[in-house]
Amino acid sequence: MQKKLWRALLIVALLGAVISAVLFWLNREQWLADFNLERQQQTEKYTQMGSLFAKTATQDQCLQQSFSQLGKCFAAKCTLDQAVFLKTCLAGAASSEHFCDGVPNYSKKMSEEAKKWLKDGCWNKDLNGESCRFLLKQQSYFCSAKK
Repeated sequence: MQKKLWRALLIVALLGAVISAVLFWLNREQWLADFNLERQQQTEKYTQMGSLFAKTATQDQCLQQSFSQLGKCFAAKCTLDQAVFLKTCLAGAASSEHFCDGVPNYSKKMSEEAKKWLKDGCWNKDLNGESCRFLLKQQSYFCSAKK
């Protein structure tokens, strides 16, 4: 009896998953359009926020503010939002004297030195590791362009 109940529940769960997948597939174009619209709106919002913050901030403060706003968020959208904020903020902020000291040159294929710099830079920040490293890569990219 119990075996039949589990089998029925499994069939219902599988059927639900198949129906959900089919509905998603049929609605994928609208989902993509909605996603792109949301990303566009978020990009505009975080560009404005970064620009506004930069008016009274240094480059060091921009990076710290990005880390602070990232907080404990593990969603990819948080990382993307903070990357937009940081890029805009760094472009408009006052220079920090030592902001690029010790920052490795940006490269798509990271050197061991760059990997260590990323690991050390994120070690005690209590943040999502991937997001933290992504923001530090933004710093590396910014500093490489300035050299």
